[in-house]
Amino acid sequence: MASLDNHKLLLDNLTTAVIQLNSELALTYLNPAAEMLFACGANRAIGHPLSSLFTEHDDTDNAWRQAAKEGHPFTKRETSLTLPNGQHMIVDYTVNPILTPGGYTLVVELQARDRLLRISKEEELVAQQETLRTLVRGMAHEIKNPLGGIRGAAQLLERALPEESLKDYTEVIISEADRLRNLVDRMLGPRKVPNFSAVNIHKVLEHVFALISAEQGSKIKLIRDYDPSLPDMNGDQEQLIQAILNIVRNAMQALREAKTEDGQITFRTRAKRQFTLGSERHRLLCQVDIIDNGPGIPKELMETIFYPLVTGRASGTGLGLSIAQTIMHQHNGLIECKSEPGNTVFRLMIPLEHKK
Repeated sequence: MASLDNHKLLLDNLTTAVIQLNSELALTYLNPAAEMLFACGANRAIGHPLSSLFTEHDDTDNAWRQAAKEGHPFTKRETSLTLPNGQHMIVDYTVNPILTPGGYTLVVELQARDRLLRISKEEELVAQQETLRTLVRGMAHEIKNPLGGIRGAAQLLERALPEESLKDYTEVIISEADRLRNLVDRMLGPRKVPNFSAVNIHKVLEHVFALISAEQGSKIKLIRDYDPSLPDMNGDQEQLIQAILNIVRNAMQALREAKTEDGQITFRTRAKRQFTLGSERHRLLCQVDIIDNGPGIPKELMETIFYPLVTGRASGTGLGLSIAQTIMHQHNGLIECKSEPGNTVFRLMIPLEHKK
């Protein structure tokens, strides 16, 4: 009995999704990784046929039946599964029949391919952002030094000018030098060291919700879709408000400029368990989705939207998303974006345990 408990403990702590089927292809076990993969609790799935969990696009029913009847193992690579909610996923899976007194039991290991692709993309994004920050810091230094010289020379010139009317020109030089210096400072992102404390993410979202409601009135519908089970996180509340506000304002401006009818922005939170972010695995993550039904982001901008000064709007500075991503990195998190016409999702992934 202790051996069975140990085996179950091992399966429950695997990061690979494992399901078990009886000879009738009914589900008898799902480990937590499988529950996460299929967004379905074991208690709800056990006893139901495999088709209640997913269906395949190609005809593999015979392979499953042969495995259950004759004990033939098989493996499928990069096969497309459809979940009951219509969502699609690409997985590799292996079916291992085990002979028991009641017939063959099928133990199935599944590995989401799109998850591996996502992890690879996240690692690349983190590396790109780090390279970009180093580049911007170097560029800022090279720009700010001459700007200081220009501003100082303009002030000296202003004192030496014989006529007051000529000082208008030096004032333009000084004000433009200050504007460029402020722009460079904003490119560098938040200079303040984060003040970490217990933060309720829904309190942060409600603050942003109230600000946006006041700014835009009732022209755009704002929707809440919160997971109340999320615990407090360790973060800087002011910086988190700034990051989310930048994203929501971008969405609001995109809806306005496109004159989207029935424009709406959704604030959604979810808990993610045993989730890999970049190369690091976290026991619990807070996922915040900001979703709008605007025109979408042009494909040519998707790879560079988090770079400073990159914007798809004539009136945009191109700094809001870059600053938001910097704040997420200070929280060991990440922002991802998926966009198509009518559905743009900015996804903030924030570990609930902060590691310095």
